[in-house]
Amino acid sequence: LNIKNLIENDNFKVINIAEKAEGIEIKNIYCCDLLSMAMSKMPEKAAWVTVMSNVNSLAVASLTHATCVVLAGGVAADEAMKIKAEEHGITVISTALPIFEATLLIRELMN
Repeated sequence: LNIKNLIENDNFKVINIAEKAEGIEIKNIYCCDLLSMAMSKMPEKAAWVTVMSNVNSLAVASLTHATCVVLAGGVAADEAMKIKAEEHGITVISTALPIFEATLLIRELMN
């Protein structure tokens, strides 16, 4: 599954897409809302499904080499997050689906 496949699904909406990100492969999925745990446990190239919609989440995504941040549960990115995502080339996607359902759908799309 790559970013392009994910955003083609009607359940996901692009907040920011990093340059050349559409072809980047998602190899893992990680769900966690505790930034320190995500920073220490998230595998590389993961779609990080969370409700943490702030610039600190982008720092964690960058440090862990996450493929993208998926904001679940209808959580919106604030303007600061949108600007930082663009500045740092981090793909951020949103969905109205709860974390669990979003994760299941991404997993289904991976198979």
